[in-house]
Amino acid sequence: MQSLFIEYVYLILIILALVMLANKLKLAYPIVLVLGGLALSFTSVFSHVTIDPELVFLIFLPPLLYEAAWQTSWKEFWKWRRVITSFAFPIVIITSCVVAFVSSAFIPGFTLALGFLLGGIISPPDAVSATTIMRGVKVPKSLVSIIEGESLLNDASSLIVFRFALAAVVTGQFHYQDAVQSFALVIVMGIVIGLLVGLLFYTIHRFLPTTPSIDIVLTLVTPYCMYYFAEHFHFSGVLAVVSGGLFLSNKRQSMLTYQSRIQSVNVWTSIVFVLNGLVFLLIGLQLPNITQQLGNISLGTAIWYGLAISLLLIVTRILCTIGASLFTRFMSNYITVADPNPGFKSPFVLGWAGMRGVVSLAAALSVPLFIHGDEPFPNRNLILFITFIVILVTLVFQGITLPWLIKKLDLKDRFASLSEYEQRLVIQKKIAKASLQFLTDKYGHEQVENQHLGNLIARFRIDLDFFQRDPKDFNDSTGDPLTNYQHIYLELLEEQRNLLYKMNHHAEFDEEVIRNYLSLIDIEEIKLRKKSLNENDLI
Repeated sequence: MQSLFIEYVYLILIILALVMLANKLKLAYPIVLVLGGLALSFTSVFSHVTIDPELVFLIFLPPLLYEAAWQTSWKEFWKWRRVITSFAFPIVIITSCVVAFVSSAFIPGFTLALGFLLGGIISPPDAVSATTIMRGVKVPKSLVSIIEGESLLNDASSLIVFRFALAAVVTGQFHYQDAVQSFALVIVMGIVIGLLVGLLFYTIHRFLPTTPSIDIVLTLVTPYCMYYFAEHFHFSGVLAVVSGGLFLSNKRQSMLTYQSRIQSVNVWTSIVFVLNGLVFLLIGLQLPNITQQLGNISLGTAIWYGLAISLLLIVTRILCTIGASLFTRFMSNYITVADPNPGFKSPFVLGWAGMRGVVSLAAALSVPLFIHGDEPFPNRNLILFITFIVILVTLVFQGITLPWLIKKLDLKDRFASLSEYEQRLVIQKKIAKASLQFLTDKYGHEQVENQHLGNLIARFRIDLDFFQRDPKDFNDSTGDPLTNYQHIYLELLEEQRNLLYKMNHHAEFDEEVIRNYLSLIDIEEIKLRKKSLNENDLI
């Protein structure tokens, strides 16, 4: 146990080094981590480290899904709901069907049930890879919202297909009507359980005397409760976490204090970073174990099958996204849609952003070794190898070329009435105007006696005067008073830190009090640097 713990500590250190390398090379870190894990798999040090599918589904998957749901905008999710649901359910099912029929036709010994099992495993794209890449390039917000929304739901639909296909392989029977009814029940009840558990935790946060530490621990426990209760009753744990996460995310302002919100962001950012790093590195480390289990199938033949299925997946997804675009354009004649004319650029990028990830590999590894007691599961090793090749090809090849494709197509955000720079300008102007109005109306008579209040009112007047300038005036930052003020203020904060460090050497000052003031300075610097970043976009 101790040696295993030390190995994972070393793996985390390797992850940190590889992520820094990815930042240096300006590549999405999932790509570098998978390739790094692949390189490590050829050494004897970590070649025995394997992925436990139960570990992925129970420990890794709930917090990663919950964090993704927490970061998703419900407003954007609802706006693009039709596109998101078409990607998450019909396209996943179509992809599974195509993989099932093609694989059963050209892979010897592959039945239709095994084809559906493979299709359910490799049909869901990985959310982390696509969004990580897209955050590094200029891409319309609508595209990111659709991919994030799709990623929340496609794991659920694919795992449901996988579950029914696995039952068909084991039992040798498949009843279409029962499957459709069960499919609907699994989806609906998964959502209901997620919302009920979310409502329970909302009540705890909202009405019980919690502290920031308790709030953070509760947020860590919440996704596991949602996932476990749904899976315990054989419903969709993925949809339970997604629905509950979206519900609680929408209620964060009323159920969490400002301290809980600030501290939980820092905790969750670090935890999700480590979990994502581990799963992508572990994907690459699986190659030796998967290759050794091929048995009587030659490595060259298995690679050919994997490459063919990878190409089939890429083409099928692109055709589906373009088909969805044409269908949306047709339906816009009869109903109101978010985008009546999607064109081909955005659908093509959405199709190309279909990299596969850890959910696919975990699903493949969860296929049982034996059925009916001692009978080996048919073609299990080949399913594992094809899944690995699909992940490697789509993640590396599509992941590396996606930024180039986005730049080449030069996508424009056709739905933003205001650019991000204009939105920031309007928001800050309105904040300054409303704040000044509130202070002068309610406390204006006190500003003469209260010098601090007078300074606060004066500050908002200066801000309002600045943001009421013509936007063209922001084009040249040379000698800009706000920029100079921010630089001076940052120097001042550093001087305040130095003073506190010196005061900490004196016995009369408690170090905890000094640290509290240092934390306040850190928060002030974060606020100032974020504001400075926003203003640089305005200038």
